[in-house]
Amino acid sequence: MTARLIDFQDAGEATRWRAINDAVMGGVSRGGLHAEDGVGVFDGETSLENNGGFSSVRRDPEAMDLGQAAGVALRVRGDGREYQLRLYTDQLPRGAAYRASLRTEGDGWQRVELPWHAFEAMFRGRRLPEVPALGASRIIQVGLMIVDRQAGPFRLEVAWLEAL
Repeated sequence: MTARLIDFQDAGEATRWRAINDAVMGGVSRGGLHAEDGVGVFDGETSLENNGGFSSVRRDPEAMDLGQAAGVALRVRGDGREYQLRLYTDQLPRGAAYRASLRTEGDGWQRVELPWHAFEAMFRGRRLPEVPALGASRIIQVGLMIVDRQAGPFRLEVAWLEAL
């Protein structure tokens, strides 16, 4: 099963993403997502001031029934830093997400495959114990986050996300 779920060749795709940065807890990191030449660019700068250190973007909610998929794949080009793909369902409390980490190589495009078992339930940086495994048929929102405890500029380019 290969189905393109998000494709930044779609001119309106980047307008469906919203930034949520550490300012919500007093931090001063900045970041967001915009389109450049048919690619989504998640970029900005993380700062560890005021106990901050994260930047994230979330796509407008849209149900994605991926119950028949084995996971998701992304085509990305990064800067060598570690990012997270975050999936939101109705299985967890508000603000909690299933996350999987992806380390970028920083020297070209790469395909990253994330099987469902790579995702763990998290809330505010803490693993949630005793929660159900990710229900792929219940995904309602997708997000990207950088929270690697490093200060400095970041840039992650995303061409697409598809079902495996």
